[in-house]
Amino acid sequence: MVTWRSNSSSCCLLSYRTDQNETSRQNCSERITWKYSSASDPVLRIYPVNLGDEGNYTCEIANSEGNFNFFSSLTVIVPPTVTLTQDKSRVAVCQASAGKPPADIFWIPASNHSSEEEFHHPNGTVTRVSYFGWLNSSLPSVTCLVTHPAMNQTLGMDL
Repeated sequence: MVTWRSNSSSCCLLSYRTDQNETSRQNCSERITWKYSSASDPVLRIYPVNLGDEGNYTCEIANSEGNFNFFSSLTVIVPPTVTLTQDKSRVAVCQASAGKPPADIFWIPASNHSSEEEFHHPNGTVTRVSYFGWLNSSLPSVTCLVTHPAMNQTLGMDL
């Protein structure tokens, strides 16, 4: 017998009993299933993955040789949407929206005239907004560099 348990938001239980060729599921979305045939390779497949799937997963195998537990942790990474705009007062605004973990924002060239805000969303994502003041600057252009585990993106703006 093979059973997958999760402590994610859905608390899913997916099991397969080889002697009866029987699969059962409790509180599992249709996105959570066996990657291959549960009889030959009981690998868990979650597709498409979403933020609610994040958590700890336990695979319990019981056979004639004994009981075995394997543990795995799933962390969902969400790339942010990046925009670079300029407002009326000559402030460049670089925004990395709804990333998980939060993105990091850097300005090229670096400046003491930048500030940053952070907004936490109920789904666990974060929006970071960085402002670059051009008002008293002689720079002809500025570049926003956004780094994140899922991507890196560079956007430039001419004054």
